[in-house]
Amino acid sequence: MMLEGKVGVVTGATAGLGRAAAFAMAREGAAVVVTGRDPAEGDPMVAEIRASGGRAIFEIVDVIDEAAIARMVARALDEYGHLDIAYNNAGIESPACPVQDVDLAVVKAAYDVNLFSILACMKHEIPAMLASGGGSIVNATSVWGLNAGPERSTYIAAKHAISGLTKTAALELATKNIRVNAIAPGPIRTPMMLRDWEGDVDKAALGVPMGRVGEADEVAEAVVWLCSDRASYITGHVLPIDGGMMCKVG
Repeated sequence: MMLEGKVGVVTGATAGLGRAAAFAMAREGAAVVVTGRDPAEGDPMVAEIRASGGRAIFEIVDVIDEAAIARMVARALDEYGHLDIAYNNAGIESPACPVQDVDLAVVKAAYDVNLFSILACMKHEIPAMLASGGGSIVNATSVWGLNAGPERSTYIAAKHAISGLTKTAALELATKNIRVNAIAPGPIRTPMMLRDWEGDVDKAALGVPMGRVGEADEVAEAVVWLCSDRASYITGHVLPIDGGMMCKVG
């Protein structure tokens, strides 16, 4: 198993990509701190992981609360003694509008979740990983963190910032046995994507060279691999998981 003996945390773990990644990490041998805001969603996940022979606990975390993030890391250390891997996944969509029409209060709220929470997670994860002898961090960005499009300035700017943050941290930690990478999914079949596209999966797949949307488990496999020692020489990379979208020009 790729993550045997490792301890990991996953933010936004009770739905979509976070949920798939938490289950995949547990299947590959990691003890997982499943986080989210609702125990009614998190507790059954933990029970399912444990029923399958895995190790997991649930911690209530609102990622805009730095104190909650600190408690998440402390809980991992208290329960399992070390922290080796982290998937900083929590994120929200932002309303589409031209730049001149943005509501700055909405922008700030979106950045609190999409950007500042990842910075706060890394702030607390890195010291724990240093004390544990090293680790691997995977941040969630998007194909929009590698590209641009009209009327999505709030979301796109945050995702570009995550890419820059990931690469900067990778350079800072390169000699300290901590790798930092990011994944950049395209359209993936999750509750968020289905809301964005009003359930029209075929429309969401337009422009994807492979002709289909991705599945959450396909993203989870990439997260597990980046967290594992099999990716030991990879850091500072933003990995598109997009069916070939980033191969296209224009």
